[in-house]
Amino acid sequence: MGCFLKITFFSALIVFTLAISGCKNQNNDVIPDVYVNFQIDLLYDNEFSDLNAIGNHVIVTSATNNWGSRAAGFDNNGIIVYRSLMDEFNAYDRTCPHDYALNNTSVKVNVDFTVAICPRCSTKYSLSAFGTTISGPGKYPLKNYSTSFDGRFITVWNK
Repeated sequence: MGCFLKITFFSALIVFTLAISGCKNQNNDVIPDVYVNFQIDLLYDNEFSDLNAIGNHVIVTSATNNWGSRAAGFDNNGIIVYRSLMDEFNAYDRTCPHDYALNNTSVKVNVDFTVAICPRCSTKYSLSAFGTTISGPGKYPLKNYSTSFDGRFITVWNK
């Protein structure tokens, strides 16, 4: 009976350790959190008409619709909003996570169709695959923001 308790305790300890380490690995955000909360009107705001087609993107900044810092992203670099499916949108911070993690430098990525490219480290991030690295030295994905779509409004906010 003592052996059974030891095995049970050891098994529970392993499961608990794996659960905790699994939670830590899920958070790949190296970019610090900033307040993000804005709505895009796809029906009446022509500035965002590119988002009416799957695979297109727009860049939102503090100057967009006078939204200020709530649409600026980290270090005022802006936010990429990308239409991935018919009713699905992704939002990413434009700050390169590799440069920030490596030397605390805030570098703004550029977008070429469905790929975000860091001008400093040349890491390429896929907008259609949740901002994951395609090539280059970067090992972290772009910081993701939450999105919802009700058929007219895209809402973007912090998780």
